[in-house]
Order: sequence, then structure tokens, then C-alpha cells
Amino acid sequence: MEAMDFFQMSEGRWISQRTTHHLAMRRTELGQLEINASVLPATDSKVVEICQMHDVDPARAIGGAAVSWQGSMQWDEEGQTQEGATVLVLVPDTDSAQSGQLLREKGYAETSPVVGRYQVDDQDGLVLTTDYSTMSSVERFWFPNATTRIRTSTVIGLSNTASFCVETRMDVPDESSTVPSGDVAPEAIAIPAAQYSVLGW
Repeated sequence: MEAMDFFQMSEGRWISQRTTHHLAMRRTELGQLEINASVLPATDSKVVEICQMHDVDPARAIGGAAVSWQGSMQWDEEGQTQEGATVLVLVPDTDSAQSGQLLREKGYAETSPVVGRYQVDDQDGLVLTTDYSTMSSVERFWFPNATTRIRTSTVIGLSNTASFCVETRMDVPDESSTVPSGDVAPEAIAIPAAQYSVLGW
């Protein structure tokens, strides 16, 4: 499994059921978002633009993804919708295709452009780590099957939150996907021990 495999497997339309724990307030918030993602080749003008924004040689990029989202969370005011879009670019380390820089047009925890790190772990999960000016975030993605994606995230700093998302594909997956289809076994959605302790569940 390589990082671009996650982008290719994530391409399409997804519904995300999200549970967010606000640690300081000891309260839980539910929400639902629609996510749309498309893969960008390394030569795409958006990929080149993001590289130039971060003073990175575009020739080092292996590709990227354009992601948009829209939905609402439980504590939003009536009629309020959360929406946004960003571009992510992967720039691998010279000695490893399994890790490298993650260039973001817009950050997860802050809306300014930011450079983070990605790592494909030994359980075939994609881990994204980003340090912002006032906080840091860790996200992990993995696929129990071709139509289900699991995501956990923690944000530590001014905002202390931990989120767990079950994301379901709403369109037909690519038949060439290497992820098996079928029912999700309970062990397939288990959170790795390291993240279990971070989330405090």
C-alpha cells in the first residue's frame, strides 16, 4: 500500500458520519458531511501551484487530491452548513515512498496553507501529522473494504478534540480496487492501540 493508493481509493462521493469528542467540555457532538474527492496527477496545474506556494520543486510531487465537503454538525445554528474545499499534494521522501511531505492548500485545524507529514504504517493505514501555529493534528485513514473508510483524528492545542468517522461510498467503486468488498468484520474497524490511548476511549 502506498500513499497515492489512498487517494485513488478515496476518489468519489462519500457520506461521513462523524462523532467528535470535545475533551475540555467532556461533551460529544454528532454530525454528517458529504465528501467529494478526485485524484490529481503530478502534472496537474493545481498540484504545481501548491508546490510553488510552498517553495517545493513540482517535479518531486507524485500526485494529489482535490477534496470538498458540505454538511452540518449537531451544535451548528439552525440552517448553518459547514462547507469547504482544499487540495492535498504528496511529496515523498527521497529514501522512502511510504513517507514524505503533505502539502495542503488549506489546513484541517487552521485554514491557512500548511506543510505536514504523511506515513503509511505497517497496518496499511495512512497517517497525516500536521503542526500549526497554535495546535497540532493527527489523522489516520484505513479501508475495511472498498465502500467503507474509517478515519480518526485528534487536535491538540487551543482546540482539544478527538473524532471518529465512518465514511460510506455513495458511488460505484473501481473494480480494480485491491481492497476486498463485503461486510465489515468487527476487527476491521478496530482502532490501533496507539491511537486508542490518544483518543482516550
